[in-house]
Amino acid sequence: MNIEEEMYKRATSFIENRFSIGWGGAAVIHTDDDKYLISVAHCICVVRDDEKSPFKVLSPCGVCQERLRYWGEDVKVAVTTKDNVLKFVTLKELQPFHWTGAYPKEELDHYVKTKIALDNK
Repeated sequence: MNIEEEMYKRATSFIENRFSIGWGGAAVIHTDDDKYLISVAHCICVVRDDEKSPFKVLSPCGVCQERLRYWGEDVKVAVTTKDNVLKFVTLKELQPFHWTGAYPKEELDHYVKTKIALDNK
């Protein structure tokens, strides 16, 4: 199973377990050290209208896009499609005219992998 399918599986399983009836939603992040974190942040966001409804993938909202952008424009996010196909695109594909394009990359605040970050794996 690839990362994207594993993220979808974990999100839908979380929703079924945490929200047994009615609306349910979850988001999953896959980290560089191969961990899956389920939260309110987005890389994939899955919802359902009630316990009998099919799951839907929601593209990240503007706030989530801004939060994820800290990790880089190459972060992949799941997007809503008309045919309900599981599709991931990079943030730069999702929002090609992002405001950060007005500044040199080295001037933007962003995640940098450091020795300390590597030691905490």
